[in-house]
Amino acid sequence: SSDYLVVMKGEIDMELDDGVEVHLKAGDVMVQRGTIHNWINRGTETCVIAVILIHAKPVEAGGNTLHAVG
Repeated sequence: SSDYLVVMKGEIDMELDDGVEVHLKAGDVMVQRGTIHNWINRGTETCVIAVILIHAKPVEAGGNTLHAVG
């Protein structure tokens, strides 16, 4: 899927399957495709996010279909 996310309130961390973390706060926008991730709210305030998920066709490179890993 292609994912579109807007942080409406608060702050949140997104941890990718390789351990890299991205910190997002109110007003931040994130776009990702086919990413395996985990959401972590380390703060005391509730985080509100708006998310739109759109079905995406598989990606092909060099005549091969790329598959999700993780």
